[in-house]
Amino acid sequence: MTTEPTDEILSLAADFPAATRKEWLKLVAGALKGAPFEKLVSRTDDGLRIEPLYGRDPGAKPVPGRAPGAPWQVLARVDHPDPAAANAEARHEIANGATGLSVAFAGAIGSYGYGVDTSEAALARVFDGVDFATTAVELDLGWRGEDAARLLAGLIAANGLEPAATAVRFGFDPIGALAVTGSSPTAWRETAPSFAAGIADLQRRGFAGPFAAADARPIHDAGGSQAQELAFALAAATAYLRALEAGGLALDAARALIFFRLAVDADQFLSIAKLRALRLLWARIEEACGLAPRPVFVSATTAWRMLTKRDPWVNLLRSTVAAFSAGLGGADAVTVLPFTAALGLPDRFARRLARNTQLILIEEANLAKVADPAAGAGAAGDLTAQLCRAAWRLFQEIEAAGGAVPALAAGLIQGQVAAVRTAREAAVATRRDPLTGTSAFPDIAELPVAVLDVTPVTLAPAHAGALTCEPLPRIRLAEPYEHLRDASDRTLAATGTRPKIFLANLGTPADFTARATFAKNFFEAGGIAAVTNQGFSDRDAMVAAFRASGAKLACLCSSDEVYGKEAVDAARALASAGARRVYLAGRPGRLEAALQEAGVRNFIHAGCDVLQALQGAHGMLGLG
Repeated sequence: MTTEPTDEILSLAADFPAATRKEWLKLVAGALKGAPFEKLVSRTDDGLRIEPLYGRDPGAKPVPGRAPGAPWQVLARVDHPDPAAANAEARHEIANGATGLSVAFAGAIGSYGYGVDTSEAALARVFDGVDFATTAVELDLGWRGEDAARLLAGLIAANGLEPAATAVRFGFDPIGALAVTGSSPTAWRETAPSFAAGIADLQRRGFAGPFAAADARPIHDAGGSQAQELAFALAAATAYLRALEAGGLALDAARALIFFRLAVDADQFLSIAKLRALRLLWARIEEACGLAPRPVFVSATTAWRMLTKRDPWVNLLRSTVAAFSAGLGGADAVTVLPFTAALGLPDRFARRLARNTQLILIEEANLAKVADPAAGAGAAGDLTAQLCRAAWRLFQEIEAAGGAVPALAAGLIQGQVAAVRTAREAAVATRRDPLTGTSAFPDIAELPVAVLDVTPVTLAPAHAGALTCEPLPRIRLAEPYEHLRDASDRTLAATGTRPKIFLANLGTPADFTARATFAKNFFEAGGIAAVTNQGFSDRDAMVAAFRASGAKLACLCSSDEVYGKEAVDAARALASAGARRVYLAGRPGRLEAALQEAGVRNFIHAGCDVLQALQGAHGMLGLG
């Protein structure tokens, strides 16, 4: 049977009346059963409101950015300290789909423990065979930026290449270097003219730029918020704009010499909104300068702080969401950190997955085909607008303090970031923000993942700082849990067994399974192996099993009903049997005083401070 083609247009759901927000709110009120609507509203680190439901914004316009339909530059990370190895990786990446290179120098903001040396011989070897005419190159320079830029420019000239035909983003960023190192060899009144002169020299040689990077990663790496990242990047870019103007450039020419670098993470909607907000905010600064806005180049890098050492395969999912967000947010270039970067120097396999993540998003998912696909989506538009307002207020505070450099010197920026970092770390400690594979669903018997056997080469500034400030720290959110797991690994290596906790499962499997599973995940997040069972016929059997387990800790697991009948007696029995500490999975309720008198010292439940409880358990076991 065949059917003839038809020109009839099908209108899906045409026979159903359009739903209204009023009707939806009525249903919500019924489901909430008297609870306030605010229960469904969440807040970002900046206190921005996230509604449970958004409508379409029919009047929205796309945010001008990457050329419509054009793919972003797929940047492959080059950071091997050995020049020959770095060159081999760079050429391999280009041959297999990368359209650009993100070159991290030792001591740079994004070096993360490794990086290329700035010597002339090293640079010549790293870039041997790299076609600058067809390959974009973005430099992450660090505090030795001028040396590397000058040497690379000389190398390009020595190879007979026309600088104007290359696509090199040199990435001068003295303010970013000051933020992460806490030191600058000269005061800003001296650094600014030198910064402008270095860029002017590259322009005279024929390079098109952009040359200066306004990098928000120091804020993100330190645990800051999205608005804080944007405000810092805007303040740095404004300082660079002023320096270039003071160096003799017209503002219209100066703005074209600046680009932005942002971190993107697994928070999809906020990452998209952050990229869109940056473009709108920079356009506002251009207008304030009397300029007609033009799209600025934005480079995005997947976030360091979200990476984990434990169950690092989850990093592939985190990085995919981050790269997806960067693409939809309109990034002009994207660098994906390999999934093993937190463990050491990634091997070729990890780098291939980083590269192919982007290639699949571009070539198979076709993410680059639509210009600003978030335009018109109520959630994206509202978050973008809120971020713009919040970041602009912070930017004005920085400007009122004299600009980015004085604000760093006074500790204004560091103090604001520290407050957010503290709240963020508390959310991780209580698992309000769970880290899959680390604080949630850990695999205590996971197999190791390969990285290269290369010694880290992070460099500290070797100059006496004429300008100093409190350096912004570089964190990964998983580190506190990883320290506990490392201590467990050391115990395993030294004794042949991990620290253990005995799960005293009371009642039937229907009674204890849920809380036993919770307790197992809870303690194994700290490297403490859970010795579980199918319950016991009587109290003597439970005590015998505890003694046979070799565990020094015990945790009662069952339902509230069973706890009411058996928990106090079971806790006394375990304490008498030699348990150094007895825990109970769940909230104690009216039994709290009796349970504590019987020997229960900790109650573990959703919302408690998991990290503090695990650290206490390590202390009881004498783990270092």
